[in-house]
Amino acid sequence: MTHIETAEFGGLKPKLDAAVEAPDVTATAHQIKAALQDVLRRQGLKLPERFHTSRPDTYARRLLHRDPEGRYTVVVMTWGPGQKTALHDHAGIWCVECVVDGEMEITQYDLISDDGGNYRFTRQNCVAATRGAAGCLIPPFEYHILANARPDRSSITMHVYGGEMDHCHVFEPSGDGVYRRVTRTLTYTD
Repeated sequence: MTHIETAEFGGLKPKLDAAVEAPDVTATAHQIKAALQDVLRRQGLKLPERFHTSRPDTYARRLLHRDPEGRYTVVVMTWGPGQKTALHDHAGIWCVECVVDGEMEITQYDLISDDGGNYRFTRQNCVAATRGAAGCLIPPFEYHILANARPDRSSITMHVYGGEMDHCHVFEPSGDGVYRRVTRTLTYTD
């Protein structure tokens, strides 16, 4: 299956197709960010019911669209109360993330050193993002933690990746401010 069409996504797809033709990654990401924010401000994004269902054990990660030419994928994530990621990167793939519903907390980090597999980060800003808020991750600025900020209900985010993001690197604390990098395979919930 290459994609799931909804009437609302059909209006967004031509904008994404045009954006990936931009002359550089920064322009692409900013055009996609603007398109996502425009759709959410105007009419919202109505997703099929299955995209609203969270999982009890971890956030749900569902494919909405895979570009047939491999230029990008659109993934919807549903976050149950209190669910979050570990500190992670995007394995060198650009991404635009947008809050579709609910509230997310995004904590950004900068990598300050990699000494033989011992990674050190400095925490940057922490943003409370509500419906329509979007941000761009363009390597090497791709390290962050995402968390559902709603203690009582789910939140939904949409992620447009510059290709198929089938893995990332998770950074696990190993003491004294040092992190160890572990490769994590990513799959879709259903």
